[in-house]
Amino acid sequence: MNILMVCLGNICRSPTAHGVLQKKLNDKGLDWVKVDSAGTAAYHVGKLPDARAIAAAKARGYDLTSLRARQVNNDDFFKFDYIFAMDHQNLIDLKKRQPDESQAKVVMAMSFSQIGVIEVPDPYYGGGEGFDEVLDICERMSDDIIRKVIQESTL
Repeated sequence: MNILMVCLGNICRSPTAHGVLQKKLNDKGLDWVKVDSAGTAAYHVGKLPDARAIAAAKARGYDLTSLRARQVNNDDFFKFDYIFAMDHQNLIDLKKRQPDESQAKVVMAMSFSQIGVIEVPDPYYGGGEGFDEVLDICERMSDDIIRKVIQESTL
């Protein structure tokens, strides 16, 4: 199974979600699930995640330093089983780009979660606490996605 996390620039939310989900999957021995991240815009292609995202993730045991920003491309809609948008605008942008023949499930990142959050908030223009909030959300969201992935894989 292949999962793609998507936000606008691929330097805050989606790499955080990518790093958290990949570590949780690896810790559970679910290495058959592959995770990647991308942005709907090309603002930061080739760059590391935001330094504040890296620092907040590192404090919780997640390493984002191997990740580099990239933009969603047409092949992603055929490579990935799930494409998770961090917010409604990115979901709209992804659905506009999705080829009709693509089988990817393009959904909100929080669609499997019951934590009462609909969108993963963008911490870019705020302080460090926003990155901790994104980590809190991504940790709970990842647990919910893993439960869904395990459930689907055993059917």
